[in-house]
Amino acid sequence: MLAEMRIQGLGVIEEAALELHPGFTVVTGETGAGKTMVVTGLHLLSGGRSDASKVRAGAAKAIVEGRFTDVAGEQALKILSDAGSDADEDGSVIAVRSVSADGRSRAHLGGRSVPVGVLGELSEQILAVHGQNDQLRLLRPAEQRAVLDRFAGDSVAEPLTAYRRVRQEWLAVARELTERRARSRELAQQADLLRHGLTEIEAVDPSPGEDVELMEQVRRLAAVDELRDAATAAQLAIVGSAEGDPDLPGVLGLLAEARRRLGTAEDSTLRDLEPRLSEASVLLGEVGRELTSYLDTLDADPERLETILARQAELKKLTRKYAADVDGVLAWADEARARLEGMDTSEEALEKLAARRDALAGELAEYAARLSAARRAAAAELAKRITGELAGLAMGQATVEVTVRGREVDPAEKTALTVDGRTLAAGPDGVDDVELLLRAHAKAPALPVHKAASGGELSRVMLATEVVLAHADTVQTLVFDEVDAGVGGRAAVEIGRRLARLARTHQVLVVTHLPQVAAFADRHLVVDKGTADGVTRSGVRTLDGDERVTELARMLAGLDDTATGRAHAEELLHAAEEFKETSAVPAPVASSRRSGGSKRRQSATPT
Repeated sequence: MLAEMRIQGLGVIEEAALELHPGFTVVTGETGAGKTMVVTGLHLLSGGRSDASKVRAGAAKAIVEGRFTDVAGEQALKILSDAGSDADEDGSVIAVRSVSADGRSRAHLGGRSVPVGVLGELSEQILAVHGQNDQLRLLRPAEQRAVLDRFAGDSVAEPLTAYRRVRQEWLAVARELTERRARSRELAQQADLLRHGLTEIEAVDPSPGEDVELMEQVRRLAAVDELRDAATAAQLAIVGSAEGDPDLPGVLGLLAEARRRLGTAEDSTLRDLEPRLSEASVLLGEVGRELTSYLDTLDADPERLETILARQAELKKLTRKYAADVDGVLAWADEARARLEGMDTSEEALEKLAARRDALAGELAEYAARLSAARRAAAAELAKRITGELAGLAMGQATVEVTVRGREVDPAEKTALTVDGRTLAAGPDGVDDVELLLRAHAKAPALPVHKAASGGELSRVMLATEVVLAHADTVQTLVFDEVDAGVGGRAAVEIGRRLARLARTHQVLVVTHLPQVAAFADRHLVVDKGTADGVTRSGVRTLDGDERVTELARMLAGLDDTATGRAHAEELLHAAEEFKETSAVPAPVASSRRSGGSKRRQSATPT
């Protein structure tokens, strides 16, 4: 969880430290005091896009530092390990994001400099930010489908993964078939050129490294006289004259004489040198024999030289056309054979490719049907849960429907796929369109939520959705940025109660303007704004009991200095504490819904 966050030079906040409760922490403050900078800091800490305009005027850079404790989860721990991050003595991990006034951004994790994307990867596992921007995104069909998939968990994730794998292969085979048919003449010409080259290479039949070996042989045959003279002189120097000329004894003869004299000496020191000369004699004898063997094979052979030169000429024809050396020619031939396999435009080859495409289409249709069925089952459950949340948000007559419909297309479309007798568009996320509908009361028609709901109702629908999805998520820390906008009265109290219940299983951080919500928090932080020397500065304070009453009174109606306002605030706090003490702990979400939550959740980090 996020235990502490420090902000320096961000917007109106000169310097602030936020100590967060493991349960429910609320952040309040006057409009313009800088509450949004807290969320901006969280976005930066989550790897979000940096913005130099957010750096405080006069500051060299903005810095956001977060201390995470009890980091768990295989993927999160792997990210820390891969980044080489070091934990502090208490096991916590420090993440730091800085943005300079010129727009440059840097990130550090566990004392190590890391790419900003690493912070984003880690935050996806341990931190979820839900804000008003998400409300707008959740109105888009693609986002609504993603919400349903996130809620459904593995029941959708598994067939979706298989569907995407088969779809990728299906599209590749279909593309190849279309290309072969459209470019049959061009491909046939290219194939002829490749076959001609292979025929020419196979006729010469070069061996790996043959050109280098032939060059060495040519050099030897061309310089046979010089080589013979050098080898003969060396042999004479070592072995001596073949006729036994005493004036040309050779090194071996001299060594033999030296060994004889040392071996018969009276001094043991001299006799001890004889074995070493014996070793030298053996070595020189071997060299002499090798020179003799070399001279036996070193005969001038004009015909052999001519044959080798002719072979070299054949190889050079190939190296001029296909590569710099024989090894390169052989590599070209291997590549040409591989390319020819993909250029077969015969009817037999096209029929085989078409059969493969159709087989993949059948397999893809099966996965698409499984995926749609899983989504329809999850849609009914998701609609039921959201409707249940709305009942406690002063929308008891409203019901939510989540529809899953196939996108029908013309059979001529390249992604057209026949599923259960219908021609549907096989997109990257399946064949379904998902839409969130709202029925305001029993006799009202079900309409898209943005058409059926007022501004305040829309906020409540979106909050109910977020609360349901948060229960299906495995991240530890949930952040809500004024998703209660447009809500008041009893509905606001119900929002507070739901967030308090959510804080029993998650760490919850809420930025709000509603006292009914703030009253349910376990820790209350306030963003204060002040002006000195014409410069506006904001900071963050943790409120104690009396200060908290004053802040709630201000939020109620600006009545922080009246007995009526304070009495109302105290009553609100008392009711909230009583609820938290007496309310039952909610039943845990089924494991099938909670598994894989980090993959299903969509980051609210702005892009």
